[in-house]
Amino acid sequence: MVTDTKSMIIDISTTLFQQKGYKGVGLNEILKECKITKGSLYHHFPNGKEELLIACLDSMSRAITTDIEDIFKRSLSTREALQVMIEQLIGDFERQGTIAGYTFTSIVSEMASFSEPVRNACSDLYTKMQGIYVIKLHEDGFSKETADSLALMMTASIEGGIMLCLTQKTSEPLKTISHVLLNLLKERQ
Repeated sequence: MVTDTKSMIIDISTTLFQQKGYKGVGLNEILKECKITKGSLYHHFPNGKEELLIACLDSMSRAITTDIEDIFKRSLSTREALQVMIEQLIGDFERQGTIAGYTFTSIVSEMASFSEPVRNACSDLYTKMQGIYVIKLHEDGFSKETADSLALMMTASIEGGIMLCLTQKTSEPLKTISHVLLNLLKERQ
């Protein structure tokens, strides 16, 4: 039961943090949405809200990394994997009007300068994402240096594209990024 309650707190809090940001969500709102007491929250997260946020970021990181790994393992090339991944993001945005499960850039911009543990949790996800891209780029024949550079650019472009989609309320930024990245990879192969 302990794990179920803890997982439930993480799941609900993740959604709240994604929707409202870290500072926009109070402990009382978390307690109310989770239908738990303050004692129960502190039983699972003795260091409070920041520890809960880090658990949420770790949970998101595992989910995002697993999804990206699956796409890249099934795909024959980086271009194919990138196309599948971005099409999935575009489809999610067009169906739901958001891409909540794939980004936490807003949390990074809000908290990274205030909390080293939060910054580290966010950095860890970006490092894992780039690592997945680098492996596939190596398989495609790119040198380590080129693969590292392309992986960084892919990560930054996709994250930026997600933020632009959310702020502009259109999937066009990701469509443009997909076109540019796919052409860049095609030219380099």
